[in-house]
Amino acid sequence: MITLEPSGRNRELAADIVRFTRKSARRYKRSRISWSDRFVDAYSWGLGIGVSLTIAASFVLALRNEIADRASATGSIIGEQWLVLPEPVLWTSVTFAVLLSISNLARKFGPMAVSGAESTWWLTLPVDRRPMVLPPFLGKVALTAAGSAIIYLPFSMVIAIDRAPVEHVFAALTFGGAGAIAVVLAAVQQLGLLGPRLGKATTAAATLGCSFLPALSWSPWPTALVGLAAVGLSALVVPRSGRVRGEELVRGGAVAGHAGASLFMMDANEVLRALSGGRQRVDGGRAARFYARHTHGPLRALIRADAVAFFRLNPPLMPPLLWLVACIAMLSVEGGLPEFVQLAVIVIAGCATASGMGTVARKTALVPELDAMLPLHPALVRTSRALMPCLAMSLWMAVLSGLLVLLGAADPWLILVGALAGVGMGAGTLRAATRTPPDWTAPPVETPFGPVPRAQLGSLLRGLDVTILATIPLLVALYLGYVPSTVLMVQAVFSSGIFLVVVLSRPKRT
Repeated sequence: MITLEPSGRNRELAADIVRFTRKSARRYKRSRISWSDRFVDAYSWGLGIGVSLTIAASFVLALRNEIADRASATGSIIGEQWLVLPEPVLWTSVTFAVLLSISNLARKFGPMAVSGAESTWWLTLPVDRRPMVLPPFLGKVALTAAGSAIIYLPFSMVIAIDRAPVEHVFAALTFGGAGAIAVVLAAVQQLGLLGPRLGKATTAAATLGCSFLPALSWSPWPTALVGLAAVGLSALVVPRSGRVRGEELVRGGAVAGHAGASLFMMDANEVLRALSGGRQRVDGGRAARFYARHTHGPLRALIRADAVAFFRLNPPLMPPLLWLVACIAMLSVEGGLPEFVQLAVIVIAGCATASGMGTVARKTALVPELDAMLPLHPALVRTSRALMPCLAMSLWMAVLSGLLVLLGAADPWLILVGALAGVGMGAGTLRAATRTPPDWTAPPVETPFGPVPRAQLGSLLRGLDVTILATIPLLVALYLGYVPSTVLMVQAVFSSGIFLVVVLSRPKRT
């Protein structure tokens, strides 16, 4: 790679190249889209956004009224709370988790990145890279700040009912500035201005400090402080934006392009593969002894290979633990949230944890011809693939149910119900991993809310449907406050039925 010292002439040449490329791209797009198509697209997008905003506003107002009218512990699935978490602590923790997620996603996508065509056309030129990567980076920072402020506004209206409208605006602007800081800190890590560990620690400390500021909405000073911090960090990054390494630009662009295309095609498996592609760290020490044991028969060998792959791919332990803490925090918050919110958090936590356990199944689903070459029945192969996710989810759900029993949500039989529910949820990960890509030849269905791609949504929800179905008996037991024998039997029937359906059904061919 040829590098030149930044100069005025060099930078002007790079700016001309970028300007010419983007002008040509806009001219090409305009030549392929007519004004009637633009009007139809604008009308469809406007109608969809308007209906979505109306539904979201109605939900926010209903939830706000529900929280305002609740009693101290009325409406909670825990009858007598002995563990009480103050509301400010909970909402500050949620804010910190969101900011940290924004920074991690920005680091994966690369705050400064180029697409495949740009990496071939731009990076090979011996010119200054700053005009090439700086405008998209500033656009990402501004878009993140605006989106964070818009999203935080209804959140502020729900969690702080006693705030004045101006205070809600200040809180939203403060969170928007904190989101911009999270993206700029990701750029600091990308440029290598700090070491890997020091950069992560600095980002965590900065986002933790920013998470306290939206609660101080009675004064405009937190908003001004966050704005000045964002501007100062940007002033530190902008002059050095041309020094980012080419391989880092290509990596970020590849991850962002892969994830964006997967979202556009509504393929959840590809989204997860894109987000986890950069963090694969193979560890052979976890399962070395288990792998060295002698085995008999192809089925035992396959089960051992799947178990070894599950441990070697290092399923992260922190997200499941954080979801456990989130569930307990939502149930223990002072005043108690509505029951449907608490149950919804448990379902979301279970679905999110289950999706992280299907890494091996998603990787093997890429080449199904290899499974067909094994000297085993396809049902036995799928049973081996589902074994480790089922065991892991059964353990996670048993731990969660045990914590709920300690809090007084139900009797100890809830632990067995949770363990059985984990079996069905683990089988749902295999069903999700082997889902076929959406069929885009099927026409959408016209509804009052506009055209709905029913066939594509059906493919997207494959796997998630049985995961939620497996949790229904558990949710019924939590709602009742005890575990009837019928609930236990229904949970066993649901989990066993889901497992059998998943391992016995053949995936559809594209």
